[in-house]
Amino acid sequence: MKVYGIVGYKNAGKTGLMERLVSDITARGFSVSTLKHAHHTFDVDQPGKDSFRHRQAGASQVLLASGDRWALMTELRGADEPPLADLLRLLSPVDLVLVEGYKRDAHPKVEAFRAATGNPLIAPDDPTVRAVASDTPLTLDRPAFDLNDTRAIADFILSEVGL
Repeated sequence: MKVYGIVGYKNAGKTGLMERLVSDITARGFSVSTLKHAHHTFDVDQPGKDSFRHRQAGASQVLLASGDRWALMTELRGADEPPLADLLRLLSPVDLVLVEGYKRDAHPKVEAFRAATGNPLIAPDDPTVRAVASDTPLTLDRPAFDLNDTRAIADFILSEVGL
């Protein structure tokens, strides 16, 4: 599987760019999965539901299945967060996995950047950031795209991974 990342600081436009890229790339006939890193505690389950109660009772994993989808929840229970490579191995094969976050990992990335956030660019100090998608013109030593030019960013990523 080909892997490409979207990184940037909070409110830089990562999730919107991810959403648009998935739509654009799947419309071209490629299969795409996503993997998102969360820096905060989250729960995809709901208190009171049977699966939530199973986890609360101490289950290491709970697989919830229906005719429309299935989800496997794994409780770390104090263990270290798995590295990106281990998580990627859990995904079914697709043409491209887009990763949101994991900015310190070695896979190639596009940085989403919005000037109004006041955050610095990641790209100048990180050679794994292969391009920047920004809401303001930038002069860099690598490609810079308009943050809203989804097609050009998708073209770049697909070219980079050989699709």
